[in-house]
Amino acid sequence: MSTYIAKGGKDIIITPDEKRALLHEALLKLGGIPKKILVIPPDITRLHSNAGELTRILYQLWDASNGTTFDVLPAIGTHAQMTEAQITDMFGDLPKATYHEHQWRTGLYHFGEVPSEFVEEVSDGKLDYSIPVAVNRRLVEGDYELILSVGQVIPHEVIGIANGFKNVLIGTGGVEMINKSHFLGAVDGMERLMGRTDTSVRRVLNYAHTHYLKQLGIVYVMSVMDADLAGERVMRGLYIGDDARTFETAAELSRNVNMTFLDEPLDKVVVYLDPREFKSTWLGNKAIYRTRMAMSDDGELIIIAPGLREFGEDAEIDRLIRKYGYCGTASTLKAVENNEELQNNLSAAAHLIHGSTEGRFKVTYATEHLSQTEIESVGYQWRPLDDVLDEYNIDTLVDGFNDDGVFYISEPGQGLWALGSKFSD
Repeated sequence: MSTYIAKGGKDIIITPDEKRALLHEALLKLGGIPKKILVIPPDITRLHSNAGELTRILYQLWDASNGTTFDVLPAIGTHAQMTEAQITDMFGDLPKATYHEHQWRTGLYHFGEVPSEFVEEVSDGKLDYSIPVAVNRRLVEGDYELILSVGQVIPHEVIGIANGFKNVLIGTGGVEMINKSHFLGAVDGMERLMGRTDTSVRRVLNYAHTHYLKQLGIVYVMSVMDADLAGERVMRGLYIGDDARTFETAAELSRNVNMTFLDEPLDKVVVYLDPREFKSTWLGNKAIYRTRMAMSDDGELIIIAPGLREFGEDAEIDRLIRKYGYCGTASTLKAVENNEELQNNLSAAAHLIHGSTEGRFKVTYATEHLSQTEIESVGYQWRPLDDVLDEYNIDTLVDGFNDDGVFYISEPGQGLWALGSKFSD
């Protein structure tokens, strides 16, 4: 188990040429550029991860070495399949690459399970089910010389800090791992997990890696991204390795550059959801997840969502969100207890908990494609998109506090905002 590359710092900017040199160095340390490579990047919902550029560089290095197979398997988890336009937007033109689709309910290789005793231990007795471990069959049966998982280390609502083993075990994982890990995080309490690496869900994934996934020899290429003074996305760190220690090193930098600690709670927050990334509340509710520890009681969160068209990326999850709504933890847990359809879709139940404010603050969605009736039916308030855009000009708002006292966030998926006192609890 090794760290091959560890370069980063809160004031560092890693240039494209440096990215290429670092990736090339890592491949040489691994024995050279293989002929047959599988790359597992995130999908368009992680557009700002820089995984698109890193995948392009890997392709160029492979192509220059006369490689024979360059497969790309986007780690979509439960998300919608990438369209050809999204693939081009994110990865550019890779003419010899072959893209494959992950299906979280089919085409899986089943390893074994994380035992119920372990889940009970890490959840402090809240849950006691076992969690089956499965990934896309291609990882096991594809006969690749090298598998590279490419993604971003960033605070996350389900696991605490994303990437590392999560990109594979969840992004290319099976229905039960996705369902049960998400539910574990929700029941354990997302505010206990976010921004931390030693969490119940991370322990489950570490167990699964140690006992099952380690044998595949997957190497993890992990970016830490930030915004410079001009608001442009820059890479602060690049970490490449095959162990948990490499991830922990990257996570420490992410905590330093991707988390904003506040002295006082925020009364009004405006969040913009890039329509290229956010088409559902399943993803768009990052606006809630990542700000909830900063919001004041009775505060208002206004979410400008021009691309929002649905609630769930998956048709069945969309139906369940519409049926049960974001009604709080107690109501959702009772619904799980009484309804088999939620018991069979625990990730949907987890999302309903994550997306509820527990009545503490108000959420107003500004949409064009989802109607007022639809938004209000799941427990949020609604305003017309054009009205909100007239009131809040996203071209002139700056991230953070503005002159009118509004706190603005242009990319909610790129950080975590919290009261310093709350995070230290």
